Amino acid sequence: MKRLIATGLRIIFRIEDHLSWCLNQLATRYGEGVHVKHRLMLYHDFFVERIRPEDHVLDIGCGIGAVAYSVASRSGAKVTGIDLSAKNIALARDRFEHPGLTFMHADVLHGLPPGEYDVILLSNILEHIEHRNEFLTTIRQRLHPKRWLIRVPLSTRDWRVPLRKELGLFHFSDPTHYTEYTQESFEDEMRQAGLQVVELRINWGEIWAEAKNA
Repeated sequence: MKRLIATGLRIIFRIEDHLSWCLNQLATRYGEGVHVKHRLMLYHDFFVERIRPEDHVLDIGCGIGAVAYSVASRSGAKVTGIDLSAKNIALARDRFEHPGLTFMHADVLHGLPPGEYDVILLSNILEHIEHRNEFLTTIRQRLHPKRWLIRVPLSTRDWRVPLRKELGLFHFSDPTHYTEYTQESFEDEMRQAGLQVVELRINWGEIWAEAKNA
């Protein structure tokens, strides 16, 4: 009986995955090209409130540029958004324009932009990177940022996550994720990369954090 129930759970989880994909597509269309989570979760505010007008910010994995635009337009800082996807950068340039905002198409895993930056912004990016310690250490050594603003998903966000794992299903929230975090694993990863977490909040099943060089 338990084996039959487990099979039923796997089927329902696969249906849930499809429905979640459909929901996200419609939520983006409802937001006129920007997923409504940007507006509803208020995570842009977390970044904007921690950036000063004199800062030079590098938004790595900026996507279509929504967060980068919020930071540039609301804080007055100079912001460079960089993304691996040429399509994302084209959309960002078309949709978001501001005197303090620049977008670049590049793969930061194979080459960082020139110059130095005061703040590195990583909004749902670290979990997509396999060799995160090397990635963070390289940024710290080459770009010499003073502060880091980071947003990552929690693995402890919902009881269904460990149940999916127990059932042998993929249990991360995105198929391109290499990891998802507990508070302890996040802080440990920061320490290994030579960073110190100075503020950490848990919101919406995510970690929002500010870090500095240790």
